[in-house]
Amino acid sequence: MTADGRQSWRDIRDQIHGRIIDSTYRPGEKLPRDEDIAQELKCARSTVHRAMRSLAEDGLIERRRKGGTTVNPDPVTRTTIDIPITRIDIESRGYAYHHHLIDTMEIEAPHRIAAKFGNPSSGPMLRIRALHLADAQPYIFEDRWISLRSVSEISDVDFQTVSANEWLVRNRPFSRCDVQILADDIFDDEAAYLEEPVATALLVLERTTWAGDAPITHVRAVHKRGYRLVSNSTVHDAT
Repeated sequence: MTADGRQSWRDIRDQIHGRIIDSTYRPGEKLPRDEDIAQELKCARSTVHRAMRSLAEDGLIERRRKGGTTVNPDPVTRTTIDIPITRIDIESRGYAYHHHLIDTMEIEAPHRIAAKFGNPSSGPMLRIRALHLADAQPYIFEDRWISLRSVSEISDVDFQTVSANEWLVRNRPFSRCDVQILADDIFDDEAAYLEEPVATALLVLERTTWAGDAPITHVRAVHKRGYRLVSNSTVHDAT
């Protein structure tokens, strides 16, 4: 609730969400009009509209123009994985952090990388390979591609003093992120830098981010054996 006693859109969202959870509004059932909910809960129609938009984004309801609002008959459970700053992640685990820049190069994106953005001609990119260390031991090997069209100022960043991961998280907000989590065999440089045997299956996170339709970065982050991924995300569940 706001400081002046009015209900925020989050308050309204939580009340409607509660009604979905306790089956006051059942799967497939049509909800009252926004105007009616606003009158009942003594708030502005725009507040209800914002709350409904949030619930729709979470997959709990379906909004159709001129068709009203219904509870999703097949609700989904969604969780969000934040992109961490690796330095802070390592330090929060009690380790001393160190960043080792392996190399950087400006080259045309190969087809396999351009395809990650759904664009066969993503233009010139900055490729950065780096190793994140915990207590002087290899922790995460990172192979990253950054769009020089979308992030032109990246060429002026000194990656000896800050990692690409930390700079991007702090300076380049994104509107969309695709994440793949897999166990993948590692070869050649990945194995060498992580000091693991070739063909060992390790945890790999691949992330691709955009700002609107403009590509920002694609990264393949290979984690040392024993790494544990922890997410403190909010889950909206209609079951």
